[in-house]
Amino acid sequence: MMEMMNDLVIETAGNLRSTWGEGPIWWNDFLYYVDIEAHRVVRFDPVSGEEKCWDVGQRVGLVVPRRDGGLLCAGDAGFFFLDESTGACTAILDPEGDKPDNRFNDGKCAPDGSLFAGSISLVKRTGDATLYRLSTDLKCTVAYAPVTNSNGIIWSINGKICYYIDTPRRNIVAFDYADGLLSNPREVVDTSAIDASPDGITIDAEGRLWVAFCHGACVCCYDPETGAEVRRIDLPCLETTACAFGGADLSDLYVTTGIHKTEKEEHAGRLLVIKGLGVRGVKATCFAGWRSECFDCPDAPICQKQQRTWIIASSGT
Repeated sequence: MMEMMNDLVIETAGNLRSTWGEGPIWWNDFLYYVDIEAHRVVRFDPVSGEEKCWDVGQRVGLVVPRRDGGLLCAGDAGFFFLDESTGACTAILDPEGDKPDNRFNDGKCAPDGSLFAGSISLVKRTGDATLYRLSTDLKCTVAYAPVTNSNGIIWSINGKICYYIDTPRRNIVAFDYADGLLSNPREVVDTSAIDASPDGITIDAEGRLWVAFCHGACVCCYDPETGAEVRRIDLPCLETTACAFGGADLSDLYVTTGIHKTEKEEHAGRLLVIKGLGVRGVKATCFAGWRSECFDCPDAPICQKQQRTWIIASSGT
């Protein structure tokens, strides 16, 4: 146990220390997340304490589960599938193969089972990144652009609103969401009162937004209806990167962290868990497309060639 504040308990979870942990998601009693700079996808079992790691051979910005088994990831070389049983990676497509200074960053699945994932300009070139939608038939379209550091994304309880963070803007933007399209962007939260970078985001069962602040050593809860900060949880390392509710009743808030470039911190890079918040999260959505058995059928090379075409089409943003 690291810290106790009234009924609130903050602990480290597992034994791994990530260089830059990101993208936590709770699925089937496991917490999945990535260590971007170590090229690693991690599956943590809080009951046994087991940590299963897969080296995917590239910086990896996100991981989400697939409805038919296995994982969908994105990183330096675009989208790819990861087989949990063998560790094999299967490339899908890379819409930014011509941009060596970009890579994929955060992303999550929409209520319809498609994946929204965005890129980041590693050289901080303003407007050079994009938020994409990977549909269940593996077609890739532009969902929103231009952005610079595409980060946290989550949907409202009813699935009709999408909340999104492009970190340098230091706010949370809401979109109307229908038929796979984002529309009517508007600011719902101004995060600039905190002198840090809004990063990963999740939502609780009451519709409030929880945001991890990179360089800020905290997680904050906001009411998207009013824009007000409801709660702030200070944490014992500067680079708090993303958060996700997990545990048997989704009442534990897991927080990924990274190692600061110069500060020496005991808990930097550790997975943290906050217990006793008195709120619960909502079940995550998995990627609903492309059956696993397709890769084993005799026509797989033909099918994959047909499916791995990608279309860059503006959605009117």
